[in-house]
Amino acid sequence: MGEFVKLEISDGIGTIRLDRPPMNPLNTQVQEELREAAHSAAGSAEVKAVIVYGGPKVFAAGADITEFTTQSYQDMVVRAGALSGAFDSVARIPKPVVAAITGYALGGGCELALACDWRVVAEDAKLGQPEIKLGLIPGAGGTQRLARLVGPAKAKDLIFSGRMVDAEEALRIGLADRVVPAAEVYSTAIELVRPFVTGPALALRAAKQAIDAGLSMDLASGLALESQLFASLFATDDRAEGTSAFVAKRKPTFTGR
Repeated sequence: MGEFVKLEISDGIGTIRLDRPPMNPLNTQVQEELREAAHSAAGSAEVKAVIVYGGPKVFAAGADITEFTTQSYQDMVVRAGALSGAFDSVARIPKPVVAAITGYALGGGCELALACDWRVVAEDAKLGQPEIKLGLIPGAGGTQRLARLVGPAKAKDLIFSGRMVDAEEALRIGLADRVVPAAEVYSTAIELVRPFVTGPALALRAAKQAIDAGLSMDLASGLALESQLFASLFATDDRAEGTSAFVAKRKPTFTGR
C-alpha cells in the first residue's frame, strides 16, 4: 500500500485508487506507487478485473509540473523511460481494466486513462493533452495510444492545440466508451467489469494479448500470434468446461485454469 496509490480488492475487482488531493498530480512518487499497484493487481489471483479511479471529484489533472521546472535534459533522459513505464505497467495488466473518470483527466491523467481498456467518463468531465502549452509533448504514451484510439488526425488536433474535450466529444471520437452522471461513474465501472470476474481468465488474458500486441504487428504476424494463442487455450480446463457446457446447453462454470 503506497501513500498516494492503493490497491483495494472487493469481490474479485481490484481498484487502483489515486488519492493525492486535491487534483491527484502524478509526481514521481505517485508514478512509482502506480507501477507497484499495477504489478500487484497483475499478480494477484484474487483480482480478476481492475478499475483505475481517482475518486468522486477528479481522476488526475496531470503531472506535477513543479518537478519539471528543475529537470534538465540529462535528468529527463534518465527519468522519461520510467515515467512511460509506470503507465505501461497499467496497460500490461493481463486482465480487463477500466478507467473511471471524474473531473479532469489531463496530460498524464489522460495518458493513464489511455493505458486502460475502456474509459467510463462523467458527464461533466474534461479530457485532454495540454502539454504543448508548456512547450512539451505527451511523454507517457499520449502520442501513441491516443492516435491508435481516435486516429492520427484527431490525435494531432488534440495534441497540437492542447485543448480539452468534454464528455460528449470524447464519446463521439472514441476517447470515452460510456458517459454517465458523475455520481454513477464508479458503479458503472464496476458493472462493466463484473461479468469478467467469473469469466475464463486465461482466455481473457489471451484475447487482450492478441489485440494489444497485434496492433504493433503486420497482419500476417498478428494472425500468427492469434493462432498460437487460440491453440494454447485447448490446454485449459476452462476451454473443456466451456465447450462441454455449450454442447450440454448449460451455463459454464469457469475456474480460471
